[in-house]
Formats: sequence, C-alpha cells, structure tokens
Amino acid sequence: MRIDEFDYDLPKELIAQRALAERDASRMMFLNRAEQSFEDRAFLDIPEILRPGDLLVVNNTRVFPARLLGRRRGTRAQKVGKHNPAVHEYLTTEVELLLTRNEGDDVWSGLVHPGRRVRTGEVIVFGDGELEAEVLGRGEHGLRTVRLRAKEGSVAGMIDRLGHVPLPPYVRRPDDPSDREAYQTVYAKVRGAVAAPTAGFHFTKRILDQLNAQGVETCEITLHVGPGTFRPVQVENIEDHMMEAEQFEISEEAARAITKAAKEKRRVIAVGTTSVRTLESVAREHGGEIVPIRGETQLFIVPGFRFRVIQGLLTNFHLPKSTLLMLVSAFAGRELTFGAYRHAIEDRYRFYSYGDCMLIL
Repeated sequence: MRIDEFDYDLPKELIAQRALAERDASRMMFLNRAEQSFEDRAFLDIPEILRPGDLLVVNNTRVFPARLLGRRRGTRAQKVGKHNPAVHEYLTTEVELLLTRNEGDDVWSGLVHPGRRVRTGEVIVFGDGELEAEVLGRGEHGLRTVRLRAKEGSVAGMIDRLGHVPLPPYVRRPDDPSDREAYQTVYAKVRGAVAAPTAGFHFTKRILDQLNAQGVETCEITLHVGPGTFRPVQVENIEDHMMEAEQFEISEEAARAITKAAKEKRRVIAVGTTSVRTLESVAREHGGEIVPIRGETQLFIVPGFRFRVIQGLLTNFHLPKSTLLMLVSAFAGRELTFGAYRHAIEDRYRFYSYGDCMLIL
C-alpha cells in the first residue's frame, strides 16, 4: 500500500495543546466494525458500552523527564588581553539531549540536537554542572550513546530534577509542571517511556472503579514507548518501513488473565496501540498464545494483518501517514476509519495526545 493512502488534512486548531481539566470529560467516537458505523459518544459512556467479562489491557509504562537542555563543555578559551592568558574550561552552545533508552548502569542511547556539532568524546553539561553526559559513540537514526554522571546523588534523581517532559512535537509550547502528571496515565508505574500511551489518559479512578464494579476486568502490561512513535514514514510503499524496537514485558498474572479471557470467549480490549503491538507480537511468536515474557518488538501492523488476540481497541486520533493510523485502519478497516476521521474533523473533535478518543468494537 502507498503512504498517500493514509494522508488527510487536519486544521491546526484541532490539535489539542493541553489536557482537559477533567480527564474523563473527553469525547469518544464509538465505531462498530460489524455494522460499519460510528456514533458520537462521551468517554463517560464507556461503562454502559462495555459488558461484564470484558478484559481491558492497559500499558502501565511511566514517562520520565527525558528531555535535557544543556551546553557543550569546551576545553579552551581565547586569551582576553595580556593579563588573562589562561586556558580554562568554559560553556558554549545550547544542546538538547532526549534520552531514549537505558543501556545499563548510567549508559544511555539518546538523540542530540543539533547533532552535527556534538562529536564523540565531547561532554554536555546540564544545570550548573550537576549532570554531565559524555558522548561515547554514534548510532543509527542520529542516536548517540552517552554516559551520564551526577555531581551529587543519583543520575535518576538528577534527571528528575533537571529534565523536561518530552511533549510531542505537535504540542507547540514548553512543558510546564502540570505536564508531569497530565502526560501520564493514572495507572502509570514502570518508568521508562519517552512518550505516553495516550489512549489511557481518559481513565480516572472513578471510571476504573465503576468498570470493576460491573464486572469489567483490567490487567496491566508494559511497553516503553520510544521516539519512533512520532517518526514519519518516509517510504512510498509502507511495507518498506522499518519500525524501531521497543521494550515490553508481560507478567505471569497478565498472561493468565488474557489467556483465561480468550479461552472463555470474552472480549480482550486493548487500551492503546502499544498494548495491541505487545499482545499481537507475542501471539505471533508463540502460536497465538500469550505467555509471560520480556523482550522487544518491531511489529508493524498494516491493513491485511491477522489479529489473534484483541476484539476491541480504545485509541486516540493519530497523525496523517503515521504507523498508528495504519494500525487503526488494519483493525477497523480503512474505509470506516477514514469516514470516522472525516466526521471527527467536521464535528471539531480534539486530536492527538491530549485530544479525544475512539472506541472500536
């Protein structure tokens, strides 16, 4: 399939820039695959749409403040007059480091901007020197390998103190303190993501309690979302696109719950595309079964994909030409998906991470 088959025009004013004051106040479009129909609903309606025995699979990854703003540390300064001939350390050039993956101990992969100016062996300094990143090497897609050192305390603690929330590029404002919790799900636990599983933003404790009271089950898996979720597909034929690897884990408890639901013919409903990719990746590698496992996935789901696990999906509205939109089109059908998107634009839904959602059953 061609990339232009997944393009659409979106007015910029429909891109949500902030979270709603009440998470569960978002709008929700309900897509019925069997009837090839959609209708406007509210997320608060989800308890009346789901039924006892349904199993919601959520991604409990937690976003950390992975965006660090610093400066290159130089080794020489120019002489200033004959009374100051000293050579000394000094700070120059602002640099952004987006940590993407912990490779062990205090060694990380990350994206450096502007990358061309930062060479192997250089040191980037953050804050007043409380944290440093030594560039150890270069990788693919502009990645650098860096070693972090904290002047005092732990590296993780210094990242938390100096780091910024890595808001998506279409949120055109600086992050602020409110984003530290707004850009998380209420069930976020396992630190490691640089982008949030945003379909889960709409859940509140009261909604989860209400669903539980009526017999809707919930289980948690983990997939640490990487920056590749925002990277555009740059090939004409989508089959030529290569997904970036993301780390995931399914616990014994989650595997049992999903397997039991499947055997009892109950609906397994993924909350977010990350949950879909994790479940379908494991099932694909284990004969349709969900097993306790920790690993990586590069699964790219496009129309024509055979879904083995999920019967439902809660998801937000995604960028044109994105792998996420292709996944939704694979599950709901391209025609129904794009019909729903056209209606969402006409009816002024809020799009992307902080926007509204759709439930597909």
